[in-house]
Amino acid sequence: MAKTLKFKGNDGRDYVLEFTRDSIRTMERGGFVISEIDSKPMTVLPRLFSGAFLAHHKFVKQDTIDEIYAKLKNKSELIEKLAEMYNETIESLVEEPDEGDEGNIEWEASW
Repeated sequence: MAKTLKFKGNDGRDYVLEFTRDSIRTMERGGFVISEIDSKPMTVLPRLFSGAFLAHHKFVKQDTIDEIYAKLKNKSELIEKLAEMYNETIESLVEEPDEGDEGNIEWEASW
């Protein structure tokens, strides 16, 4: 089950932040590279936060996202949770299907 972050903005709107495979693909097509988090934190951290809006709030303007970020408390923990959510979504690409699931496909190499 995907992890989410929820909060009520100063505009009274409920927000649910989440990463999906589609939202991460969109971020990557836009040039987002998570491995640059240490070398380019001023670029990567805000893009990580705004990328979490894509799954449920893709039409929220960047100015609004920036205002929300400025008002959020515990930013260190927030970034930590966002990174965890992002990484779990990436890891879901290589998860093995449940052994008991019907229809799992076996494969073999020919060399």
